[in-house]
Amino acid sequence: MTIDLEFDRDHIWHQYSSLTSPIPTYPIVKTSGAHITLEDGTDLIDGMSSWWCQIHGGCNEELNQAIYDQVPKFTHFMFAGISHEPAVQLSKKLISMTAEPLDSVFYAESGSVAVEVGLKLAHLYWAGKREKNETKFPKDRFLTVNYGYHGDTFGAMSVCDPINSMHRNYSGYLTNNFFVDAPKTRFNEEWDPKDFEPLKKQLISNHERIAAVILEPIVQGAGGMRIYHPEYLRQLRKLCDEYNVLVILDEIATGFGRTGKLFAHEHSQIIPDILLCGKGLTGGYLPLSAVLMTRDVSSFVCESPGKRFFHGPTYMANALACAVGNKSLEILQRGHWINQVNNIEKIFNLELFDKIKSSNLMDSTVDDIRGIGALAVIQLKTPYETEYLQKKFVESGAWVRPFGKLIYLMPPFIIEEADLIRLCEATINVLKQLE
Repeated sequence: MTIDLEFDRDHIWHQYSSLTSPIPTYPIVKTSGAHITLEDGTDLIDGMSSWWCQIHGGCNEELNQAIYDQVPKFTHFMFAGISHEPAVQLSKKLISMTAEPLDSVFYAESGSVAVEVGLKLAHLYWAGKREKNETKFPKDRFLTVNYGYHGDTFGAMSVCDPINSMHRNYSGYLTNNFFVDAPKTRFNEEWDPKDFEPLKKQLISNHERIAAVILEPIVQGAGGMRIYHPEYLRQLRKLCDEYNVLVILDEIATGFGRTGKLFAHEHSQIIPDILLCGKGLTGGYLPLSAVLMTRDVSSFVCESPGKRFFHGPTYMANALACAVGNKSLEILQRGHWINQVNNIEKIFNLELFDKIKSSNLMDSTVDDIRGIGALAVIQLKTPYETEYLQKKFVESGAWVRPFGKLIYLMPPFIIEEADLIRLCEATINVLKQLE
């Protein structure tokens, strides 16, 4: 059977595209490890892990088996008034793999909804505090930094950069939160204390209104792939403790090993009050996100006027998703990902960054290169349309999804060294075509 791309083009809306003038789509029929097979037999190296999430590669036998084992039992049942073993076991794993104070879990279906849940929890936390006469302040706004991205639903959009992000067209509808300049000191540079001053000034001035600070730790993802210094988070935790403000860390993209630590905030050795995770949670098999919080947060949420948390996703803790999530975390618990990510970082440095620097690409085409763990970022001097660069990558044997001035690579952890070198070579080939 041939995939009906004409029907697709006329009737199916894809992410970040237009229905009247859509970005071209490529018909996929199979994935295996770090390989993608198109309908015409073209083999591509997966440079995206299906947008961060397919960390164990495509069609992973262990993840497949986890699905097969759960299907005959039951695939889904409402989680209200019901519990089941996959959810309990997954929660135990999440709690054991995160810092000790994070001992309460709430499940949602996507990263954006996890952000919504995190914001709601912070809002209700302070409502509970007011009920117990432990604060008199409204605490009804959030503080974050420019170039942040936290999702596409309205609450999530309200804490995305209101000017530089894709959500600026909704500015008249969104809640007005507090924004400050993003951190500028890079991960391996000497820390500049001035970097923290904008956030410090804003928080001190408005802490009576601020329920929480929400940030993507270490790596700002879709807002520009900016990689910043761990000291920024240390200073943030200290200041939030001093002024009684919660810390929400959005690890939906960075969690589960991508930066070389299981969670990116571990680079700073801090603990958030609320932790958001998703994407790699199920190894890219099924939609599932999790919100972890401290007992302090969960307790005061339950002291708010409603005495309960009124948020009820229909597919909350879906049994299939939890079953495959259990297996995904089990694979991570074995620890092989550490060497895999370290090796990816090493090859990126040798086969991509060093070769870019030794060529004339830094003069002609490339403005900046940066990376951490299993993430490599190339910032171009000139922005290009996604479909133009994507076609170049397909022709070069790789699947990469650039945007604007950014080409970024985030392959599955299980990628073979030869395939990773091939991905680097494809990237350099595309860059040379832009000279």
